Amino acid sequence: MKRTTARPLRWLAALLAVYLCAPFLASIPQVGAADWHGVDWTSTLSAVAVSAGSASVAAFVILLGGVPLGYLLARSNSRKAALLGFVVQLPLALPPLTSGVLLLFLLGPYSWVGQLTGGALTDSFAGIVLAETFVAAPFLIIAARSAFAAVDPVFEDVAATLGHRAGSRFFRVTLPVAWPAISAGLALAWLRAFGEFGATVMVAYHPYSLPVYTYVVFGGQGLPAMMPLLLPTLAIAVACAALSIYSRKGRVSLGAELVNGDDADDSTPAHRLVDEDDRRLSIVLKKRLGSFDLDIEWAPRTRRLAIIGTSGSGKSLTLRLIAGLEAGNTATVTLGPSQLDTLPPEERRIGYMPQDYGLFPHMTVAQQLAFPLSADAASARQWVDQLGLSTLLGRLPRELSFGQRQRVALARALTQHSQLLLFDEPFAALDTPRRRRLQQSLRALQREISAVTVIVTHDPDEAALLADEVLLIEHGRVLQAGPVSEVFERPASMRVAQLLGLHNVGQGRLIEADRVELGGELRLNIARNPALPVGQTVMWRLPALAITLSDEGPFEGTVDGIELRRGERYARLKIRGVAFDIPSDDTRLKTGTSHRFSVDIDKLTIWSI
Repeated sequence: MKRTTARPLRWLAALLAVYLCAPFLASIPQVGAADWHGVDWTSTLSAVAVSAGSASVAAFVILLGGVPLGYLLARSNSRKAALLGFVVQLPLALPPLTSGVLLLFLLGPYSWVGQLTGGALTDSFAGIVLAETFVAAPFLIIAARSAFAAVDPVFEDVAATLGHRAGSRFFRVTLPVAWPAISAGLALAWLRAFGEFGATVMVAYHPYSLPVYTYVVFGGQGLPAMMPLLLPTLAIAVACAALSIYSRKGRVSLGAELVNGDDADDSTPAHRLVDEDDRRLSIVLKKRLGSFDLDIEWAPRTRRLAIIGTSGSGKSLTLRLIAGLEAGNTATVTLGPSQLDTLPPEERRIGYMPQDYGLFPHMTVAQQLAFPLSADAASARQWVDQLGLSTLLGRLPRELSFGQRQRVALARALTQHSQLLLFDEPFAALDTPRRRRLQQSLRALQREISAVTVIVTHDPDEAALLADEVLLIEHGRVLQAGPVSEVFERPASMRVAQLLGLHNVGQGRLIEADRVELGGELRLNIARNPALPVGQTVMWRLPALAITLSDEGPFEGTVDGIELRRGERYARLKIRGVAFDIPSDDTRLKTGTSHRFSVDIDKLTIWSI
């Protein structure tokens, strides 16, 4: 489909484009009127050298300080940082001559700095560099701040769990990811410094920079003599533009084809890699964030675990506290005999995988696998073979499908022998068929490794597939925890049942020793249960297959609605005020119709709450 642009936008774009191109076109006829014979090439080349040299020194100084400053401004939300960010951008809003006057107040011969240096910072090469640095620095700082703000903080989190400290995370992950935008800002800063006139002429009239020398020639000899001096500036501008266009055209991305490719795990385990051990996870976590208060205690007995909850329930925060990426008011984390909470994240040997698996965009698969500080080369080769990654080692993450990314992230975590793998909604962004394939792939791998795996999800089916024990939380509090079969069979409350997506579950009351009220006017006879006193509020569950359509059935029910679930037809019934869902392909069951039903009482389960 051909993309179209609104006509007013095209006209506005064309109007500005014509204006920006017009000065270059207008200068072409003037080339013939240029006075080439009167050019002082020695002075001209000296001015070009001064401008190029001073701009390069200024750009280097700006790079050294501007990148850290941009990073700190991007990572800080304090008012002081916001004020500092405003001040360092002020040179962009000031007329260049005003910037020069301000610099004279600081660097001039009568200032304390000028007296201390004997006036060496004015009318000197150093003065030109200082003037250019002041005027051009905001271009790099703004670019760096925007670039670092655009870098997903999860990359630093993942790098921390792979053993890298703050300095290593910055230079090996954050800076390389942000560098393309920073380099563009550096180029702008260099060009701005090269062409700086106003502040320079106030601080350092000598030696002549190219803009100052051009101004002097124009004032003394007129426009024809000045024309040849424009060539160096125009040549540099054209060269920069050409390089920019070339680099943009040279970018090749294979991601579009591969991301939509087959996500199935094409690896065939050659042998089991499970390392039998009895280590188990135990956590006591407390943290207050504004009005939100997390308070969780959990000591599961198995290795495959899941945390279920709605958005904002504290699932991801729990995972980050386990990984040491957040500081809690209380954060006790043990894995077998190891006390993890006393260690920084880079020493916990944890595999932390966010939704998109946290692969570093600038690293190939081979570099990803070698990145963990404690990476074991032999283990890496083993996992490359085990997970079918040998043909992918030279690819970047954008060239991988979702299934391939998942396997690379797993291999990267396992090359450092991680004994705890944390998955934060690993399949949330995928369509259903792809999600099912990757869930099966992960389940197969769980059988091959000894690591404890914790899956954070809002999908109860996913939790049931990938975990043996589950923890349900809401508003930072534990609703229920235990083995999957137990929690799904006997939810502790109606809210738990809702989070698990369970049907034919409700809350009732034991009205007699052998009779239970399910709700409404539906009362059923049951076997006596001495553990449940009369009047006890209970939870109940009746399997869908226990309710059958029968012309002679003792119960009359009305069909409230029909819906499809994963291709199966379900009828929603109301029997004496209580709702039930049953699978049925019987075409007699239509919305609004009434029928007789039988209920297998022996399949009814009740328990106290």
